[in-house]
Amino acid sequence: MNKAVWIAIVAVALSFAGAFYFYGKMPDRVASHWNASGEVDGYMPKFWGVFLMPIVSVAVLLLLVIIPAIDPKKKNIDEFRPYFDWFIALMMLFLLYIYSLTIAYNLGHEFDMGKMIMPALGVLFYYIGILMGHAKMNWTIGIRTPWTLSDEKVWDKPHKLGGKLFKAAGIISILSFFMPDYQFIIVIVSIMLAAIVSVVYSYLEYRNAKERKIK
Repeated sequence: MNKAVWIAIVAVALSFAGAFYFYGKMPDRVASHWNASGEVDGYMPKFWGVFLMPIVSVAVLLLLVIIPAIDPKKKNIDEFRPYFDWFIALMMLFLLYIYSLTIAYNLGHEFDMGKMIMPALGVLFYYIGILMGHAKMNWTIGIRTPWTLSDEKVWDKPHKLGGKLFKAAGIISILSFFMPDYQFIIVIVSIMLAAIVSVVYSYLEYRNAKERKIK
């Protein structure tokens, strides 16, 4: 295993270590969900409130490792595998960060959860932009529409554009930290626009490619 995968494994191990260490210090009802205003609107019993996130992290890690390995176009994934491996590491660190915030909040440290999460989400989406810019056609990673999966040339252009759009959405999400009153809307809208424009462009590029073939 390479360095990125080891970082991912260590991140998961740290979440379990934190769960065992802080379990006795946690309240019987653990705050586990926050609304768009950063207010708690969901609780869990102590065991699940403490151990659910580490368990989810294991499931996500296994999913990210196994599914690309059985992708019909695995050879294409191998061409940008280093970028994907670092995405796995970043995702596990992101989940560890959210879990750490949850533990801290339940230990009595007061802060706006949404304000703390959104910049980290921005970093994650910025890296997704980098990953998309290097992704080759496959059934697991990227903008997987009927149009991008029909032609490698159609795949490439939407991913180049999508990569730039997701990087921009990531930067906007990070900067939203300084606009807490509108942070949630800014982040959601920027990410949705990046995704929608990428999908629409994949269709338009497919249609253009089809017209070029006819001519």
